[in-house]
Amino acid sequence: MTPPRRREQGLVRAYVVTDGRAHPTRNTLDIVTLVNAVTSRPLAGLTPERRAVMELCRGGALSVAEVAGYLSLPLSVTKVLISDLIDSGHIIARAAIPKAQLPDVQLLQEVLNGLRARL
Repeated sequence: MTPPRRREQGLVRAYVVTDGRAHPTRNTLDIVTLVNAVTSRPLAGLTPERRAVMELCRGGALSVAEVAGYLSLPLSVTKVLISDLIDSGHIIARAAIPKAQLPDVQLLQEVLNGLRARL
């Protein structure tokens, strides 16, 4: 027998939080994209969830995954909220620094051989 499901206080369905949308307005948000709040923008008129994102991001740059974790929201919902805040000018997003391309193995071998020849 499974225990009865508890209804958590303040539970709001994800489609209500995102105004029925399942996808953000931009596809540039990754889980490691860094977001920062624009402190000069007013919070008036924002939904409670968007306001929570803004207040969290005012403390400094956070990744999209961190925002989702701190607010206990699904990643997809967080991306929609952040995307809306970017569109309204409340949030600035910066892509994470891409991984450096690894040098060619052949080039590394030639450098190693040259160093060994000199020593």
